[in-house]
Amino acid sequence: MKTALAMAALAAAAALSAPASAKDIIIHMKDQGAGGAMVFEPAFVKAMPGDTVKFLPTSPIHNAETIAAMLPDGVAPSKGAMGKEFDLKVTKPGLYGIKCLPHYSMGMIALIQVGNGPSPNLAAARAAKLAPLAAKRMNALLAGAK
Repeated sequence: MKTALAMAALAAAAALSAPASAKDIIIHMKDQGAGGAMVFEPAFVKAMPGDTVKFLPTSPIHNAETIAAMLPDGVAPSKGAMGKEFDLKVTKPGLYGIKCLPHYSMGMIALIQVGNGPSPNLAAARAAKLAPLAAKRMNALLAGAK
């Protein structure tokens, strides 16, 4: 009896101390969405370090890639191929700016906030120089970021 109770206590302690498992977060690359033409949907997501953000194309004319000026320190820029899924494993807290290269000038951008904030690169993200329509959409997203 004591052994069964001890085993149950150990199992409960292990379950409570186990790290939360990483999540997959889906963002669609769309020709038309709730935010207009050429959008990521949703355009703003919150994630935790270790999560993977999956960018899924709805047509072959999109890609997803990071915006170098809008990444946490030490995170290397990366990009996906045209018309292919792009998986971005977020490893460090902060803001990750994303663009679709062919439609960047049309404002096709997204923002990922990793961690519970405050984001260490918020000031740098706000200072990044973007194309006019991309900047307009990004400023609206940054207003909701920490």
